[in-house]
Amino acid sequence: MKIIWLGHGSFRIEIEDKVLLIDPFLSGPTFPDDRRDEAIGGATHIFVTHGHGDHVSDVAGIAKELGIPVYGMVELMGWLGQQDDSLSCTGFNKGGTIRLGGVSVTMVNATHSSSTPDGGYAGSEAGFIIEGEGHSIYFSGDTDVMADMKIFNDLHKPDIGILAAGGHFTMDMKRAAYAAKTFFDFKIVIPMHYKTFPLLEQNADALIEALPGVDVKTPEVLEAVEI
Repeated sequence: MKIIWLGHGSFRIEIEDKVLLIDPFLSGPTFPDDRRDEAIGGATHIFVTHGHGDHVSDVAGIAKELGIPVYGMVELMGWLGQQDDSLSCTGFNKGGTIRLGGVSVTMVNATHSSSTPDGGYAGSEAGFIIEGEGHSIYFSGDTDVMADMKIFNDLHKPDIGILAAGGHFTMDMKRAAYAAKTFFDFKIVIPMHYKTFPLLEQNADALIEALPGVDVKTPEVLEAVEI
């Protein structure tokens, strides 16, 4: 398995025989334009956590270019399909699971906000539990700490956490560390949604310090974490 940060809240996850793009925001300021093909090449599916522009604005273009399906909150997928009726958009909702051969992706709750880039209704914000190759990954999406995280751990026992930790719009490093210690038993934690803009946290020092027994990975953009 390879987990590859694409900057901000965007990831490429190579798991089983699938290549998932989650919230691909390749027009973001930290993504190197000359490595776009490397980021999206061979992708098989796109998953979207919510409707904000820094998560969904590049999705339609990438999906159309690659001819691959998009999955996310039902109302958001309805809006995305209206932007281009040639797209394959599958809506589901919290508690629902998409099964892709040996990979399953379950939508779970998040606490944030969600609207489309044009101000329309996007349903609700979400995270995902991605399971395959004997691992369970909690992809938090944009969220603060919430007691629901205990339920995610009870049901899915994720060993890998990809956690929004930049602060201002989501958990900061200390709050993400609290969530990891209080509700989960992660072996690996990867922070996201940080370093993109000046108002976000610029390093993961507080997260690393607060989780001495956890392997906190802080890869550079497009640097693979191999599991």
